[in-house]
Amino acid sequence: SSVNLDCLKGLWVKGQSAMICTMVSSVKPYKKQHYADLKNDCIRNKTLFEDPEFPATNASLYYNKPPPGRVKWKRPAEISKKPHLFVEGISSHDLNQGVVGNCWFVAACSCLALKPKLWQKVIPDWKEQEWDDKHPENYAGIFHFQFWIFGEWIDVVVDDRLPTINEELIYCHSKDPNEFWSALLEKAYAKLSGCYQSLEGGNTGDAVVDFSGAVSEAISLEEGQFYKDQGKQDKLFDDLLKVYDRGGIISCSIRVCAVSEYTRLCMINGLVKGHAYSVTAVKRVRLGHGLLAYFKNETIPLIRMRNPWGKIEWKGAWSDSSEEWAKVGDTERHKLGITVEDDGEFWMSFTDWCKFFTDADVCRVINTSLISVHKTWNEYVHFGSWSKNADPLLNRCGGCANHKRTFLQNPQYLFDVTKETDEVLISLQQRDMKIHRPQGHGENLTIGFGIFKVELNRKYRLHDILTQKCVNTSTYINARTVFMRISLTQGRYVIFPTTFQPFTLGDFMLRVFTDVESGCRELTVDKPQVKCWSSIIGYPQAVTHVYVHSAEGLQNQDRTGGADPYVIISCEGKSVKSTIHKDTLNPEFATSGVFYRKKLSKPITVQVWNSNAVKDEFMGQVVLSGSVNDPTEPQRLQLTDQGRQMPGTIGLRIVTSVQLTAI
Repeated sequence: SSVNLDCLKGLWVKGQSAMICTMVSSVKPYKKQHYADLKNDCIRNKTLFEDPEFPATNASLYYNKPPPGRVKWKRPAEISKKPHLFVEGISSHDLNQGVVGNCWFVAACSCLALKPKLWQKVIPDWKEQEWDDKHPENYAGIFHFQFWIFGEWIDVVVDDRLPTINEELIYCHSKDPNEFWSALLEKAYAKLSGCYQSLEGGNTGDAVVDFSGAVSEAISLEEGQFYKDQGKQDKLFDDLLKVYDRGGIISCSIRVCAVSEYTRLCMINGLVKGHAYSVTAVKRVRLGHGLLAYFKNETIPLIRMRNPWGKIEWKGAWSDSSEEWAKVGDTERHKLGITVEDDGEFWMSFTDWCKFFTDADVCRVINTSLISVHKTWNEYVHFGSWSKNADPLLNRCGGCANHKRTFLQNPQYLFDVTKETDEVLISLQQRDMKIHRPQGHGENLTIGFGIFKVELNRKYRLHDILTQKCVNTSTYINARTVFMRISLTQGRYVIFPTTFQPFTLGDFMLRVFTDVESGCRELTVDKPQVKCWSSIIGYPQAVTHVYVHSAEGLQNQDRTGGADPYVIISCEGKSVKSTIHKDTLNPEFATSGVFYRKKLSKPITVQVWNSNAVKDEFMGQVVLSGSVNDPTEPQRLQLTDQGRQMPGTIGLRIVTSVQLTAI
């Protein structure tokens, strides 16, 4: 299961179901509360806003675990003589965690503070929202914040009444007692979650996604054993450096493995188990002093983190006052902003980070801009549901691939890889469940997905797995988001987002990123539809699946003694063509097609051709009847040309059914 972080324990979207979910999306008011209208009403009536949707009552604080003391709700002016949204700007050092176990949220806020483009989206109109000492009559006790929730930006309004015990804020608060942005932001997030207690225990990556619309990837440093593999460690550092430099957000934690460990969360090295840390810098730090350091150009990979408690730091190598800093020149140290104080922020070597931390959440702000100096991605976003229906063709909650009888009943999303190889990012996110915690239903579903390479011309739902290949399956985990980064070869693919167990209901959002347009779309139709002209032009009587595995012993075509073969599968005027295989007489085509046939008397041909610059050369063919009575086992057939035997054989499999939803 996902780590419990309870510290006390170039846009291109198409398709009917696709929706735009980026930073430029319109903002929807939460609970239909419009900030500007509510504020104007308060100013006109000379009243301070009191939020009826999140009142100053115990119901907004907790559902079964009250705070440790008598709570009084106070406005900032009752807590501080000079309240401000920001004091001397915004900083990752502003935040300290309160009594609720939401270090994961505070860590995400620390990361957010480092990214002006992000926090200015989350805290909109921040100058207008700031206290104005010259015009106190414009203060209405109302604030608003924006979060990216399940594919859309939501504007959340709150009043400024904050819970205190003994005159002090009990939840997230700034180091400066006059600064209130973090406390008000937390209140808005608690409102989305139902109450403050619902924030107890969570995932930093989820909060970052809610702040940015980023794509979150969970990395297990422990399972990946990066500490033991220098090559993997170097690649990971380069990846994280790129993510950080391009505006991404990174956090990390040390997994608590047993209940007994909760009694010894703070380790002897200063790190805290079961606790979320925000990564505030990823750097290659230059070693040496003076000009010699520049000529020698020796660097060490370091990573800087912050403890949301605002204290308790790493005590090992590269900690605040460790002797390792003597290896770094004064100029470099000044650039890094090294401070020797217990403020919760510290540096570590990347090797030690991989050794002692078990999990990391890497949130990439995917660049979908059409104009950019950095890599841009084509994005497709789909919303769907795992829903139950007695009709197998309409059921959409079939469970994972372990449940073979129902697996193919799940939602299916088709996309094409048109390059020879392409890196594909896939993110499956379920609805956040924290708001259901008071009713005892706040746990995430266990979700994941499989990716199948299918026929090049498939356009209807997949009903049977014949030769279609499962190229990868994600981890199944009870996390809000499951992510995969995978390199795929040219071809057509189908993604199956599923719950682990069948007949589990829920909503999901699927995001697919490719280098070039993929045409990602949901497969909703099971077979060709009957149309008004079907009686004239005919309607399919059978469906045939043809898979060509390979050819062997083809005839030499080139002076070098080789060939550049490809295969074409044709049926009733329609065909699919494989990629060209360079310089081989024994190509492995692994190419398939599915054909809905109106005239069963017409045969299916499989032809092999040699690619030439001037004119392609015919290398032979096989003719298949495609009868339902033909053998369905793999077979190897001799190539011919008008009845004359040609050099080479071809290995294939053909399956035909008169039931159009059988394949």
